[in-house]
Amino acid sequence: MPNKNNDIVFHDRMLSLGLARVSEAAAMASAKLIGRGDEKAADQAAVNAMRDQLNLLDIKGVVVIGEGERDEAPMLYIGEEVGSGNGPEVDIALDPLEGTTLTAKDMPNALTVIAMAPRGTLLHAPDVYMDKLAIGPGYPQDVVSLQMSPAERVQALAKARGCDQSDITVCVLERPRHEDMIAELRSTGAAIRLITDGDVAGVIHCAEAHITGIDMYMGSGGAPEGVLAASALKCMGGQMWGQLLFRNDDEKGRAAKAGIKDLDRIYTRDDMVTQDVIFAATGVTDGSILQGLKREPEFLEAETLLMRSKTGSVRRMRYRNPVSRPATGR
Repeated sequence: MPNKNNDIVFHDRMLSLGLARVSEAAAMASAKLIGRGDEKAADQAAVNAMRDQLNLLDIKGVVVIGEGERDEAPMLYIGEEVGSGNGPEVDIALDPLEGTTLTAKDMPNALTVIAMAPRGTLLHAPDVYMDKLAIGPGYPQDVVSLQMSPAERVQALAKARGCDQSDITVCVLERPRHEDMIAELRSTGAAIRLITDGDVAGVIHCAEAHITGIDMYMGSGGAPEGVLAASALKCMGGQMWGQLLFRNDDEKGRAAKAGIKDLDRIYTRDDMVTQDVIFAATGVTDGSILQGLKREPEFLEAETLLMRSKTGSVRRMRYRNPVSRPATGR
């Protein structure tokens, strides 16, 4: 239905189920490659399926967070147009396989992830690192900040929760660059949940602390994944901050190309996702957020998390897809 500007309205409710199908298709396409040790093949299978399903949606979509620049990725590259071209203009942020290594090694928390929002409302984050900090819902605004030291963040969050610092659990990506931060966190008495990959899932953990036991996420990881994580938190509730990190002039040039002018800016969740967003994630391997793909004799079953920030609705859906069986002959 056209609005007063003659644009087609972003009907998030109508588009949400279609987005879930996109996420499910990518996950199911990677099923045969779980534990097979081939990261590239698993990622490519997910990319192909996700692109095919996106092109069935009645949208005028542009990939703003994708597989890389056009010369780096043959499909789902940044700037690629997707959809039928007959619907609303939307931004697409995606990771067809968040955790390619996790999938190849059959390790926990591999997901397919995608978010959709009206055109021009998702941060066009360059492919650089981002310093990230996230907490779940229910806390005063800005109770923690990137300007605080890791120890100060634990102290502030414990005070806001009314608990001891030893009752706080922090999720951190296990990397050599985080060794000093981990040591400082442990000096406070806080527990640390180390993850090997998949920091989108790491941030989402904070929004369901009653299930995951994780209160806070911190550390540096990919900036594109930061926008996906912010999309999820906008739906589930919670606070997030991110600041781009640059190692050289080439990375600063990537930021300029993406339209980033203030290289030192600290982005809040709502700076990264400025309007309503839809978010879908499907489990590939078992994890603390979603069950992984399950094979039965005649079905492949997937679990999908589907969320809308407009209503705060969170759906968990099971999808059983019949698997064709080879003819036995007589």
